Amino acid sequence: MGKVYLVGAGPGDPGLLTMRAYELLGMADVVIYDALVSPEILALIPEQTEKINAGKRMGRHSLLQTDTTKLLIAKAQEVATVVRLKGGDPFMFGRGGEELGDLLMAGIETTVVPGVTAGIAAPAYAGIPLTHRDYSSSVIFVTGHESAGKYRPAVNWEAIAKSAETIVVYMGIHNLPYIVDKLLQAGLTGTTPIALIRWGTTAAQEELIGTLHSINEQVQESGFSAPAIIVIGESIGFREKYLTAGSGF
Repeated sequence: MGKVYLVGAGPGDPGLLTMRAYELLGMADVVIYDALVSPEILALIPEQTEKINAGKRMGRHSLLQTDTTKLLIAKAQEVATVVRLKGGDPFMFGRGGEELGDLLMAGIETTVVPGVTAGIAAPAYAGIPLTHRDYSSSVIFVTGHESAGKYRPAVNWEAIAKSAETIVVYMGIHNLPYIVDKLLQAGLTGTTPIALIRWGTTAAQEELIGTLHSINEQVQESGFSAPAIIVIGESIGFREKYLTAGSGF
């Protein structure tokens, strides 16, 4: 019986890959990777290593989650070292916990290798500190990937709006109008800053900065699309104050 490593690939920049992750990519018999793992990181995998795309993007699933778990178990029964390569960190909205539970129930030895999560890295690359003594002393991470019309939604946006000064939303672009509406209903003002950061930490990174009142129209006009991280809060003002001053960040 082989061993499975649930490995975080980080947000995209290969320079943010951990040394342990790099080491495991070089020794793996098979790498089963997600859609958000960057081409630059996939290029680090040796040519002779078996590579399987198990990525999931909205409306385009290479493998169902149950099929991915079955594949991991099957490969662990065939080879010594299986790397399950997941974008960002395996446990941060990456279903790593689900996969770990299934593997352990199947009697597969498994180790988790954390990765740098996009919710921290993308704002940093955009010059937005999530916490700052002058702007924000608290931050909360939340998924925006839920059906806007579903009964009793999993995310309590009213509680989120009142819980932290900075809100970081993963997978929220498709539900952005719904999220903005809920936050406004919860008491955030229309002038609250919001930043959308697409393909964070990669050469293709781009940002769209606005307010809760303006952002939906900006997205429509620009065609801004997923995958992106959303940051909401006054800490975005740091970027606007210092980067616009030409500090050379």
